[in-house]
Amino acid sequence: MTILDRYISREFLRFFLLVILSFLSLFLIVDFFEKLKMLINYSATFYQILAFFFFRIPMMLSLTIPAAVLLSSLLTFGSLSKNSEIVAMRASGVSLYRSSIPILLISFLIALFTFVFSELITPYANEKAEYIRKVEIEKKEIQGIFKQEQIWYRGTRGIYNFKLFDPEHNTLRGITLNYMDRKMNLIMRVDAERAVWDRNQWVFYNLLIVRFDSAGFPVMERYGEKILDFPETPSDFRVIQKDSEQMGYFELRKYVQKIRTEGYDATRYLADLHGKIAFPFVCVLLAVIGISFSLKTERSGGLAGSIFAGLIIGFSYWILFAFSMSLGRSGTLPPLLAAWLANLLFGLSALVLFKHVRT
Repeated sequence: MTILDRYISREFLRFFLLVILSFLSLFLIVDFFEKLKMLINYSATFYQILAFFFFRIPMMLSLTIPAAVLLSSLLTFGSLSKNSEIVAMRASGVSLYRSSIPILLISFLIALFTFVFSELITPYANEKAEYIRKVEIEKKEIQGIFKQEQIWYRGTRGIYNFKLFDPEHNTLRGITLNYMDRKMNLIMRVDAERAVWDRNQWVFYNLLIVRFDSAGFPVMERYGEKILDFPETPSDFRVIQKDSEQMGYFELRKYVQKIRTEGYDATRYLADLHGKIAFPFVCVLLAVIGISFSLKTERSGGLAGSIFAGLIIGFSYWILFAFSMSLGRSGTLPPLLAAWLANLLFGLSALVLFKHVRT
């Protein structure tokens, strides 16, 4: 590594650290005021508030790293350009492509770090933050567990098992309900293909009901559609349901494989699975855009202009990524295309910008 490489790397990392700390501070402030009403309503203690926001930090960090890379690239090359250091590099025969290599390499390493961090730290932290919010602050009781990619729940009528709970559509799939008496004797078992929450009640479809009389003799009944005495609501199952944000890439991939093997629709989870790879690696593309954009109008705009441009570009990526992911989760776009659409469009923009910058 040359002296120039070390200098550019040091400047980039200095800006990167500053931007990350600024973003985290801003996110924490906004998140605090957004959750303030909830915290007051449930009389959350200082320790609970501190622990909740502490475990929210990894998610905020994962979300802000790409934007921080973009802004740091803009600020680094914007600063070099403003101080005529880019001109000096060109005069000594150092091209833009050569001088940008340190930032691109660091951006790639940051992308790898983001993926690993999102795999090992962020899911655990998200799960812990949700536990603190739902159980310690809102005082909701956990009557079940998410184990071996299934939900086991101890309800008011007995013990239930679901293979899949879709919180977006309030739908249960792969249902087994074991109704117990007070002595924990099995009095009825229900097996159903699915159940849908409709008008404040569960409607079960394609179900088999086995009732046990006093002598333990089973009586079977089959129905295409039936409303049962099942008092639990979707909010009861949201407490224990693991969302994609609470699973790493490999755990989510295993969950998707299980859902598809059992014949259920895994479109929503597939989009999130591809997104877990696509989102971190946009860091490199945004670094290229940042470098190119900062040199399009040399010695103009200054620090404020670079920050403004970075915020606009970063916000545009977030909007496009969120929009395409929503289309992927709903099945409007193929999950793979939905996850990578924003990266493809920004990648093309990066190539066009980089090509037209004077080297």
